[in-house]
Amino acid sequence: MNVSLLSLPLRYFLEVARTGSVNQAAQRLHVAASAVSRQLGKLEDSLGVVLFERQARGMALTEAGARLMAHASAHDAQALELVEQLHGLSAQEALRVRVACTEGFAASFMPLVMSSFRQVAPQVRLQLQVALPQEVSALVARGEVDLALKYSVAPEKGLQVLHSAIAPIYAIMPAQHPLARQRSVSVADVVRYPLLIGASGITGRQLFDLSCAVQGLRYVPAVESNFSSALLPLLSGQDVALASYLTAARWVEAGLLAARPFEEVQLQQRRLQVLAVEGREPSALVRQFTQALVSAIEQYGKRKVGRRKATGGPAAVVL
Repeated sequence: MNVSLLSLPLRYFLEVARTGSVNQAAQRLHVAASAVSRQLGKLEDSLGVVLFERQARGMALTEAGARLMAHASAHDAQALELVEQLHGLSAQEALRVRVACTEGFAASFMPLVMSSFRQVAPQVRLQLQVALPQEVSALVARGEVDLALKYSVAPEKGLQVLHSAIAPIYAIMPAQHPLARQRSVSVADVVRYPLLIGASGITGRQLFDLSCAVQGLRYVPAVESNFSSALLPLLSGQDVALASYLTAARWVEAGLLAARPFEEVQLQQRRLQVLAVEGREPSALVRQFTQALVSAIEQYGKRKVGRRKATGGPAAVVL
């Protein structure tokens, strides 16, 4: 039986916040929808704030509601851990690490980190969820994962940054591409070639489009995908793709592809971040995995410095 240490109004609030619907929340809670609405009303009255905007398509959190959800989710997750410990499940759950990342990390980098971690902690239970950037943030904010790895251009409410590294956008191309002879490229250079580019919700695409707009440049993608990792194996001839160095590292270091930094400042503002929910103390195993993840990120940065020094390029640690 599931046991929650949260008050009844907070339990109902969290379920509505997670489902976006009073009716769906009522079904999951096995109560009447009127009971859920009544508890929400009591909670809003007691706090003196409006927690939801009632819309035709469901319930949308206000800013006050979003802050309460982050706080309540963290406390609910901690309460659930306590209940599991009281039920004798603490030993099992203490060996679990839940991670979310965007798909660019899922193809190569994250499996390597997880594989190495399992060698030093074979008893660990690892769970990996791959999602779009906004959903990765939501997963960690709701307490559904312990850690998140994603690219970001601005701070996010309710989340704490455990590690941050500069992660500019690179032009990725076949090793024999004409632009590979340059140490850096401009957006104007790149739009002259067939572009393999991520979907509009991906940070790299957003920053590239911003730079194009600033310069009055236009382009038509040759290939567009919401799964950007699928683009790198497609590169041939004079194609160019956008990615971080870390995402393309194994192809670049194998000599199959070249990675060239952009000159535009807009494409140098992105950061790679390891995130956790604010105000929650991670378990010892989560801290250990975080250290392994950060170490792997820094190791890629060192390998990149060595590669750039060997080719006569600048030695800034960027991913």
